[in-house]
Amino acid sequence: MAAGPAAGLRPAIRLHPATMDRYVVIGNPVAHSRSPEIHARFARATGETLVYERLLVEPGDFARAAREFFAAGGRGANVTLPFKVDAFDFAQERTQRAAQAGAVNTLAARDGLVLGDNTDGAGLVRDLTANLGLALAGSRILLVGAGGAARGVVGPLLALGPALLVIANRTRARADELARAFEPGGPVRSAGFADMGRGFDLVVNATSSSTHGEPLELPAEVFAPGATAYDMAYGAAARAFLDRARAAGARASDGLGMLVEQAAESFHLWRGKRPETAGVIAALRAA
Repeated sequence: MAAGPAAGLRPAIRLHPATMDRYVVIGNPVAHSRSPEIHARFARATGETLVYERLLVEPGDFARAAREFFAAGGRGANVTLPFKVDAFDFAQERTQRAAQAGAVNTLAARDGLVLGDNTDGAGLVRDLTANLGLALAGSRILLVGAGGAARGVVGPLLALGPALLVIANRTRARADELARAFEPGGPVRSAGFADMGRGFDLVVNATSSSTHGEPLELPAEVFAPGATAYDMAYGAAARAFLDRARAAGARASDGLGMLVEQAAESFHLWRGKRPETAGVIAALRAA
């Protein structure tokens, strides 16, 4: 599973036992995160005892905050925007899927080291296929964004066997770089916002626009008849993008299911138990 120690890293972090296993979600912003509720539900369902909290970190301060958390006995962390690449650099050992993505969304204390994993792609694919019932082999997929969130899902999306995956980004050079990195994995190309193309069966918003309340204007022709629009953000943050997609005739879903599914992957890494997710997704949507 592990891809081996990352080159040039500091010596192992000295980990200290805590009275109760502690976990956090690290991000900025992070007050909106539903991860504490999700993991509390997982813990109750599996009979595990743990504490899970939010940790707001200022840009540029990720390494210090993460090091202090683990040195104080922290057992694991989920990492959200904008720190997934910072978490990749921080991890002292990485799983193969984290190494492939070049981004980390899950950190785990293991034998005096901090292991970095990326559960985003597995969570997205499970939500799309198992929960939403999409069959994506031979489809045309548009992935909007080329940051840490996008990096985690390109490989798993290509593994579904699409006819084409287009990565579109406002800064074309970042899309070019990401597409080149994943060329061996399948039919992928890059684009700017002016030349992303049209007629996609699945359009995934992996930018931070929804989280930051910024509009993401996509032309209606990007959606093929019967297309699905998917925002990796969830709740009110995703509403503007999904409303525009519905107005263009697309089926639309936010990323709440992905959030729960990737959290289940993280929980399994930390605790060795894989929690049931359907009931948790239904409860969160009802709330």
